[in-house]
Amino acid sequence: MTDDVWARVHTERAALIEDLTHLQAEQWDEPSLCDGWTVHDVVAHLVDSARTTRTGFVVGMVRARFDFDRQNEDGVRRERGATPAQTLERLREVAPRTSAPPAPLDTRFVEEVVHGEDIRRPLGLTRAYPQEAVTRALRLQTRTSASFGGAKELTSRVRLAATDADVAIGSGPEVTGPALALLLAVSGRHAVLGELAGPGVALLKE
Repeated sequence: MTDDVWARVHTERAALIEDLTHLQAEQWDEPSLCDGWTVHDVVAHLVDSARTTRTGFVVGMVRARFDFDRQNEDGVRRERGATPAQTLERLREVAPRTSAPPAPLDTRFVEEVVHGEDIRRPLGLTRAYPQEAVTRALRLQTRTSASFGGAKELTSRVRLAATDADVAIGSGPEVTGPALALLLAVSGRHAVLGELAGPGVALLKE
């Protein structure tokens, strides 16, 4: 199981690096789906995330006074290079790593998919992810608390039903759509809400 997760993570890192290699300089300054971050910022975050160890995560949280968002911002500042080329080279360097913070290992794959889409969608790029992996990521994200970027609390208010996979999670007004769009929506990416339908969509906008 561990090898399976890391194989998926490394595949996604390699695919993103390939896409980034072909970007024009101005595309790195494009706003990503992650509020307040450019494409360049998200890449820097992925570098920081790949370097994170269990001990390093705890130390970083202490330095950030246990503010998860502040810790992420600190990581972006630390790993964002002076140029996109420098940041991309840093991503290449950390791509083979298998270090992780103290969290379920599947979060490594969730992060690669969600942040990969944060980058690709504003740039008009697409990627076909393995469907089983996307549904696995969606299930994990809905078991993770909001304080760590998940949607566990949301599932008590809405029912998420994928139209392209056998997945239904939660209770309440229904939200239907592709599993990938559901994953992004419960990860706070409002840009994909137009791909979803059902009375529960209004709750996702809050």
